[in-house]
Order: sequence, then C-alpha cells, then structure tokens
Amino acid sequence: MSQTKILVVDDEKHIRMLYREELEADGYTVATSDGEEDILEVMARETPTIVILDIKLGVNRSGLDLLQEIRTKDQQIPVILSTAYDSFQHDLKSIAADYYVVKSVDLTELKDKVKMALNKACI
Repeated sequence: MSQTKILVVDDEKHIRMLYREELEADGYTVATSDGEEDILEVMARETPTIVILDIKLGVNRSGLDLLQEIRTKDQQIPVILSTAYDSFQHDLKSIAADYYVVKSVDLTELKDKVKMALNKACI
C-alpha cells in the first residue's frame, strides 16, 4: 500500500487535513491541494494513484471542470468525487468519475471507495 498516493483536492482545509490524517493512518501516502493550482501540474508533481475531488471548490472553481481536465490527460486514474450534498444530481460531466461519496466525519464510505478504486486500478 505504501506505493499508493492519494491526491485530495478540496477548498476546505479541515476536510483536506481530516482526509489526510485518516488515510495516512491506513498506510496511504496523501498529497493535498486546495484546487487553486493547475490540477495537471499538481498531478504531474505528485503522481497520484487516486484523486479525491471536491465537486464545489470555492466560488469560481468546479470540481467537475477539474474532472474534465483530469480525464483529458488521464482516462485511467480513478477519481472519487466528494460532495457535501447528499442529494447530488448527476451531471453529464460527473459521469467521468469512478465513484461518489458524501462528506462525513465518518470516513468509512470514503475508505471503502478508495479500496474499490484501487481494486479497479489493479494495484
């Protein structure tokens, strides 16, 4: 599992830190981004195995737009969309994501989706 690097992209610092702490406790290497940097530059620098991407990144950023950028560069990397809205309506752009999770202090669902993404990626 040590070769697995997860990139967490979220504009909320406390979410980035919560995800980092919990996933590192499970043995993953975790990099974080607030979504303001160019996502392709971050991915080139961090070379993640999986991306966890917030759907709403501040006022002017959309995780769905970043998802399109990611898919333009890399069709294979698993992407887990994270949202605070449990009634998230699937948008055509979001179809390119592999999994979806609703943000929660209980990260069981997120961790399960990470394992599923790793299995799908055959890592």
